[in-house]
Amino acid sequence: MKPQSQPQSYTPENPPMYSSNDEIDLRELFKALWDGKLIIILLTALFTASSVGYALLAQEWWSSEAKITQSELQDRQMYQQQVKQFQSTFADSGELSHLTDSHVIFNKFVDLFNSRNNKQAFLEQSAEFQDIKNSYFSNASEITEDVTRKFYLTWLDKVSASLDDKKNTNSPYVLTFQSMTKKSSFNLLKTYISFTESQVREDLFDHLEALVFGERNELIQQEKLIESEAKNKLNAQIEQTQSALKIAKAASINAPLLVSSARGLYEIELGSKALQEKVKELKTVKNLTILEPRLQLVMGQLHVIDSIKIDRTVEFKMFRYLSDVEQPITRDKPKRALIVVLGTLLGGMLGVAIVLIRFAFRKED
Repeated sequence: MKPQSQPQSYTPENPPMYSSNDEIDLRELFKALWDGKLIIILLTALFTASSVGYALLAQEWWSSEAKITQSELQDRQMYQQQVKQFQSTFADSGELSHLTDSHVIFNKFVDLFNSRNNKQAFLEQSAEFQDIKNSYFSNASEITEDVTRKFYLTWLDKVSASLDDKKNTNSPYVLTFQSMTKKSSFNLLKTYISFTESQVREDLFDHLEALVFGERNELIQQEKLIESEAKNKLNAQIEQTQSALKIAKAASINAPLLVSSARGLYEIELGSKALQEKVKELKTVKNLTILEPRLQLVMGQLHVIDSIKIDRTVEFKMFRYLSDVEQPITRDKPKRALIVVLGTLLGGMLGVAIVLIRFAFRKED
């Protein structure tokens, strides 16, 4: 007689290896998806229609661009002439050379182009941007300072100058201005470039005038110091000659002595008559350059500075275009095709997920 098999007990240490109830039949799965095709189709169609509507109604954004690099010598020749005319008056012309350096001028333009203060100043005076701002706030019930500030901050990030090749610091720069239409992005970039150029030009001439003003003040101080030294020297000579005159009179030396060509401290050998005439002449000296030749050089430098006028109207280029500002061909956003494709996929996946969840609950029941 065969022994009866004992029923196997399952424990956490001895779990069942297989349960027929847990098996998923692919035929049932596909049948469930087929039965729920209406849900999948409806959700896919709904999401597709929504994505199409969003893509068509979403605000468009366009970016105009220009590529620039450092200017050449002939591009800023007129400006260099304005600077170099002061070169002979400066003891150290290194600062003047710095003002005309193409790399310095180009970096000054790029830095100012990216300056938030400069962007803000441009947007506040731009008629085209003010029209955009008024249109944006046309339906607003209340315009607070914080709301206006956030609006400006959003637009400040739409203007930039960046390296064309991030790994190469000597690569050209790309200037970008993003706006709601092709035309406005083009116009805003063109006007902002001109605005920044004018600001850099004013800054360069202000810097030049400040250097010239500082050099002129320094020369004036030198002139006063040398004049003071010359006057002291003249007074000392007068006093010395007067002392010599007293000694010569006391010694009854009226005529020059021919005994020795060497002269002492008081030059009494000249005789009282000559010394008296020398005192008279020294007191009439007005031209101090006779005593201090350095004074003539300083006065000449001051005369040159005072006779030169800075012409702030001269035109020059601080950069060179590699590609001019042009209206954009493609918009930045919305990416309509991508939005519709993603919306369709999302609707289809959501429909499939709902059908599979319903199938799982029915199978469990």
